[in-house]
Amino acid sequence: MKNIAVFCKQKPSANREILRQLARWLRDRKVNVLMDADTAGLIGETSPHARAELPHRVDLIIVLGGDGTLLSVARIAHTADVPILGVNLGSLGFLTEISQNELYDTLRRVLDGDYTFEHRMLLSANLLRQGESVEEYHVLNDVVINKGALARIVNMKVKVNGQHMTSYRADGLIIATPTGSTAYSLSAGGPIIHPSMHALVLSPICPFDLANRPIVVPDQSILEVELTTPNEDVRVTLDGQEGCEFLTGDVLVVKKAESAIKLIQAQGKNYYQLLRKKLHWGSRENTGGDPPA
Repeated sequence: MKNIAVFCKQKPSANREILRQLARWLRDRKVNVLMDADTAGLIGETSPHARAELPHRVDLIIVLGGDGTLLSVARIAHTADVPILGVNLGSLGFLTEISQNELYDTLRRVLDGDYTFEHRMLLSANLLRQGESVEEYHVLNDVVINKGALARIVNMKVKVNGQHMTSYRADGLIIATPTGSTAYSLSAGGPIIHPSMHALVLSPICPFDLANRPIVVPDQSILEVELTTPNEDVRVTLDGQEGCEFLTGDVLVVKKAESAIKLIQAQGKNYYQLLRKKLHWGSRENTGGDPPA
């Protein structure tokens, strides 16, 4: 790997020293390090490269930050078919599972070609207004339809592969990938889906009808969500980072994207270990917790 792109979370200031050390380490190994202007600026360098062009010019992407940083990179990298190494500088780190302490050992193996990666599916979200496409996005975690602060409960009709599935009266709706099942969908009562599964999760947000529960559908499904409530403040949010208005009569078409991303796996770790750590499963084990009933 001769060309590597590095993206770094802008804050806190401690990230600057981590980035500086990483760039020096890579350059000592004759690696050409490419950065966008914001990342380069953290260590007093300049860059002519636009953020969106970098994935198409490199053999590897390193993301220094949290899951939010990796989500933003995934949206521009999915067409480049280049592996991504996520290094956790944040707190949760479901996607950026490699710690700072593991960074250089992992990088040595990666540079030697000794690594494995997982394909993570993306969603394609196309907003139709009067039958015409007005917005189109690719997301790794989820597409969320939610009402504004002053809006009342909203009504939505949902079709799956052209067949009417249900009508929701709720504060909103989350459509998540298996990767995104541990994000907002989980907070809304949705199930955890292993990232290798071929499925989508629909989780209503505070549904008026308690019979409307989360549902898992095949990843080959084409979902159509129509907003039927008039005169309400409703938005579509993509990975919690981008968004657009969702007007009465608009139809949001969501399906599995043709492209995917490659996430490099940390050696010696697995998904269940990650769940135990991040969700504190079994944290009462061997701690003298409550006696058996």
